[in-house]
Amino acid sequence: MCVNCLSLETRITDSLPSRVSIVHCPNCKSYLQPPTTWLKAELESKELLLICLRRLRKLIDYRLIDAKFVYSEPHSKRIKLRLRVQRPVLNQVYVEKLHDIEYVIVDQRCQSCMPLNPDYCEAVVQTRQYVPHMRTFLYLESLIVKHQVAISAVKIKRVEHGLDFFFAKNRDAVKFLDFLCSVVSIEPQNKSHKQILSQDTKSNISRYRFNIAAVISPICRDDLVYLSPKLSSRLGQIGPLVVCMKVRRTITLLNPFTLKYCLIDSDQYWREPFEPLLTSDQLVEYIVLDVVIASAQVDNNRCLKCTLADVEIARVSDFGKNDRIISVRTHLGHLLKPGDCALGYDLFGSNFNNSEAEERKELLPDAILIKKRCTEKQKRKTSKGCSSEEGTKTNGDSEYHQFLRDLETDPEKRFRISLHNSSANEDCSHDMESTAAAGDFVSSNQLENVFADLVLSDTDDDDACITYTKNRFDS
Repeated sequence: MCVNCLSLETRITDSLPSRVSIVHCPNCKSYLQPPTTWLKAELESKELLLICLRRLRKLIDYRLIDAKFVYSEPHSKRIKLRLRVQRPVLNQVYVEKLHDIEYVIVDQRCQSCMPLNPDYCEAVVQTRQYVPHMRTFLYLESLIVKHQVAISAVKIKRVEHGLDFFFAKNRDAVKFLDFLCSVVSIEPQNKSHKQILSQDTKSNISRYRFNIAAVISPICRDDLVYLSPKLSSRLGQIGPLVVCMKVRRTITLLNPFTLKYCLIDSDQYWREPFEPLLTSDQLVEYIVLDVVIASAQVDNNRCLKCTLADVEIARVSDFGKNDRIISVRTHLGHLLKPGDCALGYDLFGSNFNNSEAEERKELLPDAILIKKRCTEKQKRKTSKGCSSEEGTKTNGDSEYHQFLRDLETDPEKRFRISLHNSSANEDCSHDMESTAAAGDFVSSNQLENVFADLVLSDTDDDDACITYTKNRFDS
């Protein structure tokens, strides 16, 4: 037979299907490419054509000449494709045929668009820090936004003393835990256990949820730490009373009386952990009466510029009650001058949670200065851009403002994170206390540029749990 007769008599497209189902996500407009890949494609696009052709396993036996879409109603859940194929039949004679294939669209949400149901989560990272504030998690949130490490998280739940990050795959949770260990001090022996969700005894298939506990060190910036004589000796006789100056993966401790400092990495801290003696929530305001420089300025580190000075101070709350004047040595000699206000710890009237420090209380100074307070002019410029509303200041506002004040005085920390603007934010409290750490003050013009588009708000809801979607991290 001639070629024309062969093409009429031979049916070469019998092995090609006439109807194929294709899985489509109605939320993100993506199509499933088996087994687990989701690809975004528009109707009648090259990407969609490639996805459709890959669904035809028998197409490898044909020579594809042409492929094009045939118009169909957009709401019909049908995609029509017309193929022109060739196949050898008799004596290597190629017969060419047209074949129409109808793809039936089956709607199914992809993993990214799945409802926020914990049963869909394979792993959860439980981050905890047992301190009375959430400033560390505000810092972590900014780092997560900058590095886009929580895109695969399907839910973030706020709990007491921390956050729970839910992930669809265990490998995403392990990757997120590695990121946390690289930016903060995490307990190396992470407690992990499996919780069974479902089990099929016939096929011997089980589904588990992996719970990973990530405990963050309770030492925060500006905390006062009492070191035991044994630990102080291991750190080079730095002294019993030290101030935490910086917290990253390593903790920077400074002796405010001798300007000695040391760096404690995460492994070293968790081998012999210690708790803060006093936290920044217990700072007391003092007025500086006299300053006498005791040494030249020392630059121990890029962000630890200190000068020893002997100062005379008085508690602001004692004005009109007594004339008690305290003489102390401080590392803020390059910042303080008579008439300034400073924040420090009142060791004379404090009760310690450390029995060893309580026994040696008589040997400790009456006060330790930590920060210099900003002037009212600097305070007004810092709070520029925040709308004020009459009412009580919530705890969330106070913590967020304290976090911003830490950014002002730590340029290295400020440029490590990514500040983002959330459309859900509403108002912020206008009454703020601006403070400065043991370093130079940041220019108000620089802060104006950094916080130009920033809107502050309270992140607390009436409910104990707050659920975020991963869109929060796409900003």
